[in-house]
Amino acid sequence: MSNKLIFLLAAMILITASCKQNNTSGSGTEDSNNLTKTDMDSIPKMNGFVLSDLQIPLDEIHQGGPPKDGIPAIDDPKFLKSNEANFLSDSDEVLAIVKNGIMKAYPVRIMNYHEIVNDRFGDDPVIVTFCPLCGSGVAFSGNINGENRTFGVSGLLFNSDVLLYDRETESLWSQLMGQAVSGPSVDQNMEIVSMEQTSWKNWKERHPKTLVLSTETGFSRDYNTLPYDGYENSSRLYFPVNNKSDALENKERVIGISVDSVHKAYSFSKLSEAKSLPISDIVNGTEIQIYYDKESNSARITDKEGNLLPGTTLFWFAWFAFHPGTEVY
Repeated sequence: MSNKLIFLLAAMILITASCKQNNTSGSGTEDSNNLTKTDMDSIPKMNGFVLSDLQIPLDEIHQGGPPKDGIPAIDDPKFLKSNEANFLSDSDEVLAIVKNGIMKAYPVRIMNYHEIVNDRFGDDPVIVTFCPLCGSGVAFSGNINGENRTFGVSGLLFNSDVLLYDRETESLWSQLMGQAVSGPSVDQNMEIVSMEQTSWKNWKERHPKTLVLSTETGFSRDYNTLPYDGYENSSRLYFPVNNKSDALENKERVIGISVDSVHKAYSFSKLSEAKSLPISDIVNGTEIQIYYDKESNSARITDKEGNLLPGTTLFWFAWFAFHPGTEVY
């Protein structure tokens, strides 16, 4: 079966009928309203988005299969206590955050079908995102330049990575760049919220009072099935990327960190060979500690005081696609 057909089948699973509709129609912007019809006709459009002020090459943006919001973001997340999350096994992968004294875990088996959770930690809006094609979980502050934003899934990809969109301006944002790539917000970046990507067992043992995202999402999905079954175990990519490296296997798990303009990746296979942990390293003058847990095959990066830093766990191909000048441990 071809890669394209496999992906289209996965896309069909993701966009099966849900039991609620998202009210995510674009409100437009003052700038777009001021454009003449001729101006509008000259601006490229894809999947219902006007790609004004495009910051990435148009021919490197691909339609993933689902339409805009065909993969529905979760806007009203419900949570369970850790001892109530009977649907999870110890080996289940979760994205996990501690912020404002609140601990939350987001099962990847749910994130595979939604990719975005618009959540809050106390008064702070937090956008939790996951791209199944890159294996990447990244969380951002939902407050951008003093304005709270909510996000949806555009159905578009760049470097095989999900392009988000904010509903307030309909700007497109790259998950792994953390910045807007088209629309009125192109000069803006998102502030990363530190997050771990580990096993449910590993997380709940360290944070027994954690909350966990419930399967009661408001959508009809079978969270016991994998829409991308087999993808992680194959070296093949469904969509092209503009930088490639054979230094590691495409789907080798790495944890990457960026300190200003310096980027460095740590492969899990290399970390698993370490004789002692944590590993101490210096990236662009910053002292860091890399922790690796063999049982959960997960890693996290802290500063020398033990504070979690915004490292990103993902596939090697995805890290290199966005950071071709990366250092490798």
